[in-house]
Amino acid sequence: MATGKINVSVENIFPLIKKFLYSDHEIFLRELISNATDATLKLKHLTSIGEAKVDYGNPQIEVKIDKEGKKLHIIDQGIGMTEDEVKKYINELAFSGAEEFLNKYDDTAKDAGIIGHFGLGFYSSFMVAEKVEIITKSHKDEPAAHWSCDGSPNFSLKKGKKEDHGTEIILHIAEDSKEFLEENRISELLSKYNKFMPIAIKFGTKTETLPKPEGAKEEDPAPTKEVDNIINNPNPAWTKQPKDLEDTDYKAFYRELYPMQFEEPLFHIHLNVDYPFNLTGILYFPKLTNDLNIQKDRIQLYQNQVFVTDNVEGIVPEFLTMLRGVIDSPDIPLNVSRSYLQADGAVKKISSYISRKVADKLNSLFKNNREDFESKWNDIKIVIEYGMLSEEKFFDKADKFALYPTVDGSYYTFEELQEKIKDAQTDKDDKLVILYASDKEAQHSYIEAAKGKGYEVLLMDSPIIGHLMQKLETSKENISFARVDADHLDNLIKKEDTQISKLSDEEKEKLKTNLEEVIEDKKYTVQLEAMDSTASPFIITEPEFMRRMKEMQQTGGGGMFGMGGMPEMYNLIVNTNHELVGEILNTKTAKKRERLINQSIDLARLSKGLLKGEELTAFIKRSYEMVK
Repeated sequence: MATGKINVSVENIFPLIKKFLYSDHEIFLRELISNATDATLKLKHLTSIGEAKVDYGNPQIEVKIDKEGKKLHIIDQGIGMTEDEVKKYINELAFSGAEEFLNKYDDTAKDAGIIGHFGLGFYSSFMVAEKVEIITKSHKDEPAAHWSCDGSPNFSLKKGKKEDHGTEIILHIAEDSKEFLEENRISELLSKYNKFMPIAIKFGTKTETLPKPEGAKEEDPAPTKEVDNIINNPNPAWTKQPKDLEDTDYKAFYRELYPMQFEEPLFHIHLNVDYPFNLTGILYFPKLTNDLNIQKDRIQLYQNQVFVTDNVEGIVPEFLTMLRGVIDSPDIPLNVSRSYLQADGAVKKISSYISRKVADKLNSLFKNNREDFESKWNDIKIVIEYGMLSEEKFFDKADKFALYPTVDGSYYTFEELQEKIKDAQTDKDDKLVILYASDKEAQHSYIEAAKGKGYEVLLMDSPIIGHLMQKLETSKENISFARVDADHLDNLIKKEDTQISKLSDEEKEKLKTNLEEVIEDKKYTVQLEAMDSTASPFIITEPEFMRRMKEMQQTGGGGMFGMGGMPEMYNLIVNTNHELVGEILNTKTAKKRERLINQSIDLARLSKGLLKGEELTAFIKRSYEMVK
């Protein structure tokens, strides 16, 4: 038996490994199974080219718990190692790589992931084990080797007792890591990291019910047998060609990815590219609401079918992180810091490719079945609107399929909308004014007034719509968006023909003074307007700019107002041609005039949804008294 010292100058390398990786110590199992998979696939390649003279067969990786002996076994039927290879790969290469990392980085490098830097994840086992053994036999005709190390730089290496090619790793689990001797914990980790590994992984056995033999009675129990419990699906949908999959296969895979999701996805996008980088995957559009909170079930990132993370920011464009599904790329390192990802050229190309593929898919769905696309619009619009805001290239592509629904349930592309409303809604300055509502119920009276004039009103109610309107106004020529309650319609779309006021300038001045004496609230600015005598006598509007800035501030942004609160400001528009306004002006007693003004303003506030609490109670009481 040979004993020796691993040639490193960092004497306490094992405690350092444990310290660096402590927050992530569960990944030791992912690393060891990754190595076992690698060894098995290498043997497959060597047998296929005739360099390994063994039968590849149908290999599997086995994970076994020995609770009594406090041991965890990971066994593969892969390429194996000779004694010399153990010396080279275990004692020299891995440790020199680990030492280089520790010399280069300090405590602040925790997030960078030490394992990703020195490649051979085998040494992650010392995060959970006080002693590790390797029993391995090469596919070459050489004796087995048995390596052992107790977590210090000292090791022993002797001939091993193993008849078949492959490697067995035995972890003697440390006292502070006994959770990894629990079946449930290992099962959870295998499901998390290894659910789609390309080699079958066995973890214990399970009972399988067999068909009843012919002639068996109904009350006879069905026969059973113990079979290997294979915990993974080695051939998940994303590894197959789209032509080999039906819609039902994609839906079944979605359920496999997210067993607790009971709602079907709206549609999927199959990614498959091998140049200038390798990437496969399937993305699903789930039903989305206006809730912008991070979704619980997120896109999962894999490297060669090994789960890496479900934090895919930097790899997937930010606006698509609301989707679900899988991305697999060998070009993305297993453990890297986010700053590395953001600077990496391959990752930037991947992000750009995914964005383009999603835009192309959406465009084809829109063209091939517009009716179906319209029916799904409310569930997908947040992703598309967010993409239009955050990515210029996506904005350009989305212009062909982004929809603008009306309050009556019609859907238009921007080009179609322009064509539809240009005659009625172009103002005297040749600007196209696009009217919209954000709440059909709350803004009902304003919507009806607009429709009465033959105007089209959009329903734009997503939380980021203010940002998108601003983007559209700067990207397209001669257009502006105005919410139907932002001003009187004649002011929102100003035409040449204006109404003449029935009141003289002196009467208007007197009326304004009367109103301002009663209205104590400084957030209301009185504006006297000559309108049609059938229009409302009092209308409360909120200036488009102020309201939009306030809304944008709530969803992040809002330019110079981003740091402070936006003041509440309203315009009180008084129709000088209305009969009631004339009555207020001509009322002889101050008390009656005050009552009429208060009642009229409260009615306007009520229609705007601004009358609440104590003021609403007072209004109702006053209204009943007036009825009496």
